[in-house]
Amino acid sequence: MQFSEFGLDERILEGIDAMGYETATPVQEQVMIPILEGKDIIASAQTGTGKTAAFLLPLLHKLITESHDEHHINAMIIVPTRELAVQIAENLEALSYFTSVSSIAVYGGGDGSSFVTEKKALSSGADIVICTPGRMIAHMNMGYVKTQELKYLVLDEADRMLDMGFHDDLMRIISKLPAKRQNLLFSATMPAKMRELARKILHNPAEINIAVSKPPEQIVQEAFIVYEPQKMPLIKNLLSSRDFQSVIIFCSSKQSVKQLAQSLKRANFSIEEIHSDLDQQKREQVLLDFRNKRLKILVATDVLSRGIDIEDIDLVINFDVPHDGEDYIHRIGRTARAASTGTAYTLVSEPEQYKFARIEQLLGHPVTKAPVPQQFGETPAYNPKARRDGGRQKRPGHPQRKGPPPRHRRQREN
Repeated sequence: MQFSEFGLDERILEGIDAMGYETATPVQEQVMIPILEGKDIIASAQTGTGKTAAFLLPLLHKLITESHDEHHINAMIIVPTRELAVQIAENLEALSYFTSVSSIAVYGGGDGSSFVTEKKALSSGADIVICTPGRMIAHMNMGYVKTQELKYLVLDEADRMLDMGFHDDLMRIISKLPAKRQNLLFSATMPAKMRELARKILHNPAEINIAVSKPPEQIVQEAFIVYEPQKMPLIKNLLSSRDFQSVIIFCSSKQSVKQLAQSLKRANFSIEEIHSDLDQQKREQVLLDFRNKRLKILVATDVLSRGIDIEDIDLVINFDVPHDGEDYIHRIGRTARAASTGTAYTLVSEPEQYKFARIEQLLGHPVTKAPVPQQFGETPAYNPKARRDGGRQKRPGHPQRKGPPPRHRRQREN
C-alpha cells in the first residue's frame, strides 16, 4: 500500500517523500488505518517492527487537520528508556519537517538546563511529548504540566515498562489525563499483567498482531562485543582490512553520524554523511555519488535506512545497535540484494547488550561473536542478562557516551 493512499496531509507526504519512503510496511498498513479512524489499539510484536512511523504519521495528520489547543500538550508518548525517547524524537523531527507541529523529548540523565527547557515546554504547551515515566512524574509533581486538553496517549514497549517496575508511575500519569482520549498500546509480549493494563486504559480496542520479516540467509552477520571507546578505532580497522567498494554505516543519532563521519574523513576514507539536517538536494547528490561509486562509504541515520535503495552494497556496519529488530533487519537488508551475498557487522557496547539480545531473540538464533583484534586490548564479556536495565561495568579512563539533550521546537509554517 502506498503512503499516498492513506489520505495523509500533503505536508506529511512531503516529509515521507523527502525521506525516500514510498510503500508502507505491513505494520504501518495494519496500524495506521484504525488510528486514523480514531480507534484505540493494542498491537503485539516481538521486539518492535518499525512501528514508530505507524503511530507518528496518523498522530501528525490528526494534529494538522483537527483543531487543538497549542498551549497544552496534545499527545503523549510514554517509553521505558531515554534511548527510545531520543530515537522517536528524531523520527518525529524528520517526519514533521514540513509541518508546524512542536515536540519535546523529556527524560532523565541531563543537566539542570534540560529540566528548565522541559518545564518551559510542558507549562507553555507542545503538540507531542515523548517521555519516560519517572521524568514525567517529576514534572507532574510540580503542578505545571498542561494535560487538560490531551487527546492522544501512546504506550510504547509497555511490557518492558511493566518489567522495569513502572506500573504505578504509568497509572499516576494516566490518572492526570482526560478520560476521553485515544489510546495506543504497543507491547512485545502479552502476559496477564499486560492484558490487565490494557483493560484499564483501552476502550473497545482493535487488536493487531504484527509479523516480523527475517533477513536474507545470504547475509553473513557478525557482532563485535566492545567497550564504547573501542568502536571508533575498530571501525577504522574493519574498513581497512578489505577493499570494500560500497559500505553503509548506520548510527542511531545525527550526533553520532556527524562525529563518525568527521573522524573517518580525517583518516582519509572516501566518505559522506546523510541525515535529516541535510537539505533534499544535498541528500540526493550524496546518494547519487554513492550509487555511482564515486563515494565508497556512506554514514546514515536509522531514519533514512528504508530510503536507501542500492543493490550492490558489500558491507553494512551498525555503529550503534538499532533499537528494534525491524530497524536491524532493514539496516542489514541494504546488503545481499538481488541474490548477491553481503556482510553485516554490529558493534555492541556494554549498555547495548540487552538490546542486541532482544534482536537475536527476534531472529531466532544468536549472531556470531567475532574476535576483536588483540591490539584493541581487553573487551567485555557478552552477558546481556546482567545489563538488562542498561547497567554497565566501569572501565577506568573511558568516559561513557551520553545522548543528545532534549529539544523543544516549533517549526515555522511552510
